[in-house]
Amino acid sequence: MSLFDVDNSTDINVHGHLDRDTLSTNFWQQLTAQQRESLKGAGACTINLNDVERVDSAGLAWLINAVRDTNQNGVSMVFKHMPEKLVKLAKISNVDGFLAVE
Repeated sequence: MSLFDVDNSTDINVHGHLDRDTLSTNFWQQLTAQQRESLKGAGACTINLNDVERVDSAGLAWLINAVRDTNQNGVSMVFKHMPEKLVKLAKISNVDGFLAVE
């Protein structure tokens, strides 16, 4: 199973573990050309983290890079169902204001 799937042009569901053992490529690079173009056309996307089982600082960095990459491509990103551990990591790291949470 892949780390995430795209439900439609703007809803992305992340699965499993967001940690140093599972992350190797940035979010934007993992998208197909068609998915990137759909997101650019929509101008926004929602990342659903409801199915994330484990997260560490590498997962937080992956999400921060996802925000950076989407912003650079004219796409705003909003997170929903953020796990409590991720919220705590973001606050401790002082980046909670950088992650738009729905």
